[in-house]
Amino acid sequence: MEKLTNRSQLVVNKKMTFSERIYLPAIFGGMWITLKHFFKKSNTVSYPEEERPRSEVYRGLHVLKRDDEGKERCTACGLCAVACPAEAITMVAAERIKAEEHLYREEKYASIYEINMLRCIFCGLCEEACPKEAIFLTDRIVASEFSRDAFIYGKDKLVETIDNRIDISKRQVFSTGESMQPQNTIIN
Repeated sequence: MEKLTNRSQLVVNKKMTFSERIYLPAIFGGMWITLKHFFKKSNTVSYPEEERPRSEVYRGLHVLKRDDEGKERCTACGLCAVACPAEAITMVAAERIKAEEHLYREEKYASIYEINMLRCIFCGLCEEACPKEAIFLTDRIVASEFSRDAFIYGKDKLVETIDNRIDISKRQVFSTGESMQPQNTIIN
């Protein structure tokens, strides 16, 4: 039989001492570590009754925004789907008909808009790519589910309702690239 490498391994069959054979030092060492951690403050939080504070730039659940008149902003351009590195966004574009002018801003709209939350890595590239500022990541947590199909969010879960608008002013960016939040600047 040929060797694939020239490496050799030295095997030592060292006899264990009496204290190693009865395992008492190992047992006491393990008990010491357990007792040290037993009296430390717990990091557990009783969610959802109690939540830990999150950063202001936390990226959570997506929302498809409406304009001031209640029309959907998304024009199904597909830039968010192209920008998504996880390929989590799928959409189907449709043409607006005369009776739907009160629902959509432009002639094209997304008849189907889905995000697979199991694939999404919450990077925020979709909101950066959107020219109409239609999609944003909010500070809300994606709810846990028991089936994989429940994590495919369609327009029914993503589009904000007219009576329950979601504030995204901390994430919104003007067309000049400046954030809506005031910047700390030093004036000489």
